[in-house]
Amino acid sequence: MAASRKFRYALEAAGFFVLMGFLRLFNVDTASRIGGWIGRRIFSKLSPGKTARKNLKAAFPEKSKSEIETILTAMWDNLGRVVGEYPHLGSFNKAGPGTRILVKGVEHVEEAAKGDRGTMFLSGHLANWEMMPMSGELWGLDGATVVRHPNNPHVARWIAKQRGLNGPKEQIGKHSGARRIFSQLRGGKVIYMLVDQRNDEGIPIEFFGRPAPTTPVPAALALKLGARILVANNRRVNGAHFEVTVNPGPEFTPTGDDEADTRELTKRITAQIEAMIRSNPSQWLWIHKRWGKAGPAERG
Repeated sequence: MAASRKFRYALEAAGFFVLMGFLRLFNVDTASRIGGWIGRRIFSKLSPGKTARKNLKAAFPEKSKSEIETILTAMWDNLGRVVGEYPHLGSFNKAGPGTRILVKGVEHVEEAAKGDRGTMFLSGHLANWEMMPMSGELWGLDGATVVRHPNNPHVARWIAKQRGLNGPKEQIGKHSGARRIFSQLRGGKVIYMLVDQRNDEGIPIEFFGRPAPTTPVPAALALKLGARILVANNRRVNGAHFEVTVNPGPEFTPTGDDEADTRELTKRITAQIEAMIRSNPSQWLWIHKRWGKAGPAERG
């Protein structure tokens, strides 16, 4: 690694750990509120805000300017809260009624626990997206989560440690773990994946009315291995309290044409993800360039 990059990473990490150390001085509820304030007042002023506003206008052409701004404010509040909650992931140590994580669709989770075949829990960057893998582990599932590690190695190690406090200890790199994912599912275990971001090596699937490069991996694995697909909706319901609603994946009968089947199943998975976002758009991460550099074409 070049010396200039090492220096930049060290500076970035220093600022990051000062913020995390400050947030750790408080309990999880207070840290979440502080994070929300930081999101609304500071994060919202940064350049990704332009991408978020453009994406929202394109996805919801029927919404007024004030409605778009209301969603944006709530989105920044949620993102800031996620940051505030990272130093307190150890506080989310139970799942179920009366805890910080209420799981709905428990019968599907229990079916996955039988281990008769591999199961993929799919979701997107909704609410605090760390709740899905943590809730599964807290229910006793044997799983691994697929992640995209931050570029900064110091930050990446710290976040991996926080994720592993109550979530899966095994964290598989999104771009290097295909063999491990395959092995996990073939052994009847669980994989947690977020499938809402752009994948430049994926296939174009309609998402909010415009083709977006989308990973076909979950569909391909389900077809090849007979793995079960479950779709989890993460929702922030009250500060640092969440609902994780688990639903079956799309019904699908393969035709025998692998390429066409993979595309069609990916399309149906993406439609379920879109429906979850439409039901609560303020809790999705609109800052991502999901449709490419230009973003989705604005209409109207």
